[in-house]
Amino acid sequence: MTAKAKITISRRTLLAGASGTLIASRAWAQQPSEVKVGLLVPISGLYARPGTVMREGAEMAVDHINAQGGIKALGGAKLKLVVLDSGDTTEKAKNAAQRMVAQETDLVAASGAYLSSFTLAVTEVTERASLPVLTLSYSDLITDRGFKYVFQTAATAGSQARQALPQIIKLAETASGKRPKTVAILTDNTGASIASAKAMREGLLAENQLQLIVDETFTPPLADATSLVQKIRSAKPDLLFFLPTVISDAKLLLEKMNEFGLGQGKIPTISFGIAIAEPDMLQTVSPELLQGVLTCVASWGAKGHEALIAELKTRYKEPWMTQNAISTYGDMWVIKDALEKAGKADRVAVGEALRTMDAGPSKYYPLGEIKFDEKGRRVGAGMTIVQWQSGVPVTVFPPQLALAQPFWPKN
Repeated sequence: MTAKAKITISRRTLLAGASGTLIASRAWAQQPSEVKVGLLVPISGLYARPGTVMREGAEMAVDHINAQGGIKALGGAKLKLVVLDSGDTTEKAKNAAQRMVAQETDLVAASGAYLSSFTLAVTEVTERASLPVLTLSYSDLITDRGFKYVFQTAATAGSQARQALPQIIKLAETASGKRPKTVAILTDNTGASIASAKAMREGLLAENQLQLIVDETFTPPLADATSLVQKIRSAKPDLLFFLPTVISDAKLLLEKMNEFGLGQGKIPTISFGIAIAEPDMLQTVSPELLQGVLTCVASWGAKGHEALIAELKTRYKEPWMTQNAISTYGDMWVIKDALEKAGKADRVAVGEALRTMDAGPSKYYPLGEIKFDEKGRRVGAGMTIVQWQSGVPVTVFPPQLALAQPFWPKN
């Protein structure tokens, strides 16, 4: 090889290297400095309190993710949380979703929307926009519609009822020495409550040899609980399944039950959802009245979350970590993992990453995997039973996550 040929090859090599470096630097320069993630929850109106707690959980997660280096597959891009107010009606929630997809066109995913009825309306909008949405809402209908961009991190209401009922019966038998035979259902007509009651009415109670002797549905907010509680008092069921979603309704019903001599364990009371375990309950209801009340929820601050619970208390003055905080915290981490898998800040790619994700055992939701089935339901999703004990609702089931042992109220 001549000296001239060697020089020509060297020049080509240098040019090729420079071109590769230029392409790499351009690709790096094109990486976003931030990636927007939406949170569509009620910040105003009747449900502002749980929506605020969801925002707190999301803020904590985004701060933790960014402090640990952001999205590494995107050159360390930081997550930016965009909070949108769903309001306190289905129509307001749908309108907020329409504004979200129209105005926040660079969102890659979102979490929301608290009540199942809100989530059903919101996801009709986000599905058309191919925007992935993670939700803790319970209704089975949410993921029964064949949507590709809706992911349910919580066990569905039907699944929670199926998981919870045998545990409640076992607890009752162990504590009282006898098996409950009759039950009453007192529920509002919101999506998650209806779904939980539907599963019990349509076979679950019969499968567990329980007879339904009172079945009442009301529209929130309640003005007067007298007639509802009178029916419970007359029937004297062994168990009361108590499904309000509005804190004021839960307070009103409990106070009326106590007035009629049914409170403080006279009729064991089991709820579904978090209204009965919100911190606001203690503003007008005494800890003694709440003692022993159980509620079955999708998630709760549990064993392994102690540091997060402590941070939430310090940072936001929250007395405990409800499902709204811990589940929304988890949602941000799932979105982060999906972005790492997708390798780009693109909502369609993030949706595909969520559908094909297999990120191992769940850390922030009870039991199961960070993996979604063909409907968009989290694989193996468990549920949590929380009980009021000495003025605090604590996780008592499943055993591996429990922070206290359950007990049965004494008659």
